[in-house]
Amino acid sequence: MCGLAGWVDFERNLLVEDAVIRAMTASLSHRGPDDSGLWRTRHAALGHRRLAIIDIEGGRQPMIHRDGREDVACLVYTGETYNFPSLRAELISRGHAFSTRSDTEVVLRGYLQWGADVVTRLVGMYAFAIWDERRQELLLVRDRLGIKPLYYVERPSGLVFGSEPKAIFASGLYEAVVDADGLCELLSLVRTPGMTVYHGMKEVMPGECLRVTRDGIARRRYWTLDAHEHPHDRPTTIRTVRDLLHEIVGEQMVADVPVCALLSGGIDSAAITALARAHRLRDGIGPLRSVTIGFDTPADRRPPGADVNADEDDVSYAARLAHHLGTEHTTLMLRTDDLTSADVARAALTARDLPPFGDIDGPLYLMCRAIRQHSTVALSGEGADEVFGGYDWMHDPDTIASDTFPWLAASARLGRAAAFEPRACRALDVAAYQAGRYREAIAEVPRLPGEDVLERRMREVSYLHLTRFLPNPLDRKDRLSMAHGLEIRVPFCDHRLVEYLFNVPWAMKTLDGRAKGLLRAAAEGLVPDFVLTRKKVPFPAPIDLAYHEALRSTVSDLSRGGAAPVLSILNRSTVRALASMPASGARLVRLGLERIVSLNDWLERYRVRVAI
Repeated sequence: MCGLAGWVDFERNLLVEDAVIRAMTASLSHRGPDDSGLWRTRHAALGHRRLAIIDIEGGRQPMIHRDGREDVACLVYTGETYNFPSLRAELISRGHAFSTRSDTEVVLRGYLQWGADVVTRLVGMYAFAIWDERRQELLLVRDRLGIKPLYYVERPSGLVFGSEPKAIFASGLYEAVVDADGLCELLSLVRTPGMTVYHGMKEVMPGECLRVTRDGIARRRYWTLDAHEHPHDRPTTIRTVRDLLHEIVGEQMVADVPVCALLSGGIDSAAITALARAHRLRDGIGPLRSVTIGFDTPADRRPPGADVNADEDDVSYAARLAHHLGTEHTTLMLRTDDLTSADVARAALTARDLPPFGDIDGPLYLMCRAIRQHSTVALSGEGADEVFGGYDWMHDPDTIASDTFPWLAASARLGRAAAFEPRACRALDVAAYQAGRYREAIAEVPRLPGEDVLERRMREVSYLHLTRFLPNPLDRKDRLSMAHGLEIRVPFCDHRLVEYLFNVPWAMKTLDGRAKGLLRAAAEGLVPDFVLTRKKVPFPAPIDLAYHEALRSTVSDLSRGGAAPVLSILNRSTVRALASMPASGARLVRLGLERIVSLNDWLERYRVRVAI
């Protein structure tokens, strides 16, 4: 995994603009602590920070193809192309000679052979940029599910781009501005493909490639979900899912650095860990390392009724599972005091370039920091709920019938009018924004003629989760792991598995009336029964009255002051009322307090100009 940055300008000589690309590249040093490189030509400048995973010595970037003494094409790349061995063999058969063992060179030579169509041959998680000197054009590409980020800002004669918004900020060519749509996007809990919170800043969409020339930008979607009849019966479907997962996990175990698995006590991570262990045993590599997190909260700081909480239960299940699988297991007990640390909050904000969610982002940041002490790559179960239908709200008829995104129907709405100060209240209509985005998303859903009402609706629900919900946890995992130079791989987000399961009927996904019944059936024999029958448990969150009280105190101070930038958006009396609620441990109250604190820190530290 790596970080990339670049600037293309068809009217300027970028050979004399060295400071800009150096600053952009340096801002991504956390993504690539092992190496850095720059490449410049008159109208293009590319920078790269490398996290060495495959071919430690040979995979340096930017990677350049030369014809004699002339540079023909230059690539900066982040991610992994898991099918690079077979692509490499095919390219060799076509006359290509390789000087490295890296997947990076496979992508570059694939471009030389097939042009932009190389993207249709890649299997993996990636984002990359190729400058073609002879054509004088830039190609920007992002993987099919959008696992790896890639941001850009158009300029009058080109664009700037980077793996994270901070690279674009570092260019000095863009000001952090948030308008009404950006604030609605931030508050809506919906991720609109291609859009960011920042005005004028965009993301390359999942499954999209951009061609940038003097004539402008041409966009092409090279992958979208398609609807077709599912061809298999129940036994064949179970076997196909298991075979796919076995192949995918095997591909994702390839690395020249230490690999571990993130293990909770649930079916998702259990299946991935079991398959990874099987591959390790087959290859004679030795035991797989597995990691679980929990919170070390003193008993007198827990709310009433929280003596045995889901966090402790998850830790115990994971320990039992690790013992059953024979992994080299570590339990990371995080102190809730660390979550109130200004350093952790600041680090999570810097990692995400957005207001973090304190009870999710803080723990994940600390977990990734601890894991990086012994591993460079970690396998995660992210995406299983979206792909197999595991969220509780997917199984609630009233929620599914709601004319909105299901996760919004299942949760307390954010952004009610009373929460905003009067000027912001006039400018922001989060509910209308959500409704508009919902209509856009529903209009995109591929249809299968003849589907009954339930199957049609559950196809919509699946599409909504894969395109509007999944990008949030994927972005969170990428940014908070890469803050420590840790690469997290997500086997459930392999596009071959996603394509297959998108067309599996809902009745088959919920075999025997169980959430993720199909995954449970595919995992039989791989994981023990106590995991197969266990209900879903949310990501561990701190249940600590002292943590809640610290948030209350901070928000109370903000509400009394006159300069807190968050008060330009939120109603002061509403903020004060929330801060006055007793520290009961209620999660919705805590989330509200966390959101106020993180919003204020973001506006202040990033000097965001609010244009509403």
